[in-house]
Amino acid sequence: METKKNPIKLTELAFCAGCAAKLRAEVLMDVINPFGNLFSQKDFPDLLIGLEEADDAAVYRLNDEQALVFTTDFFPPLVDDAYDYGAIAAANSISDVYAMGGKPLMALNITAMPTDLPPETIAEIFRGGAEKAKEAGCPIVGGHTVRDQEPKYGLAVIGMVHPEKIMYKGRLAVGDKMVLTKPLGFGLISTANKSGQADPADFAEVVSWMKTLNRTASELAVAVGCQSGTDVTGFSLMGHSSEMIRSGKVGLRYAWDAIPRVTNYEKYMNLGLFPGGAVENLKYYGKNVKFTVPISELEQMMLFDPQTSGGLLLGIHPEKLDEFLANAEQAGQKTWVIGEVVEKPGIEII
Repeated sequence: METKKNPIKLTELAFCAGCAAKLRAEVLMDVINPFGNLFSQKDFPDLLIGLEEADDAAVYRLNDEQALVFTTDFFPPLVDDAYDYGAIAAANSISDVYAMGGKPLMALNITAMPTDLPPETIAEIFRGGAEKAKEAGCPIVGGHTVRDQEPKYGLAVIGMVHPEKIMYKGRLAVGDKMVLTKPLGFGLISTANKSGQADPADFAEVVSWMKTLNRTASELAVAVGCQSGTDVTGFSLMGHSSEMIRSGKVGLRYAWDAIPRVTNYEKYMNLGLFPGGAVENLKYYGKNVKFTVPISELEQMMLFDPQTSGGLLLGIHPEKLDEFLANAEQAGQKTWVIGEVVEKPGIEII
């Protein structure tokens, strides 16, 4: 079905059009820490992942072969086309199930809309979300809607995973090869588009990436026994990498030239069109990152650019890497080997 273009500028209804939608990481930690152990996993032995591990989704074991994956995500518009907004929001919400190695089962809409937004616009948002969820094999079975001055849309998603095949954030091992499945620059180009400075073709490329499900990448990773993965979203490549090595037991070494960026990113990077979230990410996660390669501060900012519906970041065992890459090529899944896990804590860019 052809996408119905919408004349309303949805991004103009977003109060923080140039910022990342997420709360700053340090704010979240300050809020969660006082009660993070309120629902201790010791009290709920079948709760495999809860607040204590702070992973991409919660996981609850049903039996020896089945566990539920539960997650939610929503945000204000970052594109003006209502259908694309719905599809991107759905792909982003479902991604956390894929990041855990799971398969989405069903979802609920989470919606906040202005009362003066035309019903046909809301319908297009819902259609975009429903068709993307259908592509994932994940029916939307209901939801909840409230009135708000700013549009917001996303999903609460339930999935299923085998308890022994969960991909955790913090299970990296020294020698694992780090693989990324989408390029960086979504926040940069989206911000340029909001200010009317993005070439339509460049922005269309980013929209296409954001609408792409992480299903194939997840399935390929599970097939080779990947133990550790996450998806790269609002906290940037450096932020989510920092989360993967939070324990301090291992570190990461990335090769700058191996990290993919979207087409023509230099043009927008040199104009400094980064969203506010990139600056916040730099402030919070920059202390973890050491640059041993002579690149500019603007180039460094690319690694702190907040993504929406970004790719998976996977730690693949070196003996399984060739198999994974061959399977990915056969499946048409883009992959970039960007670095490896090392003994020294922190992140080094070489």
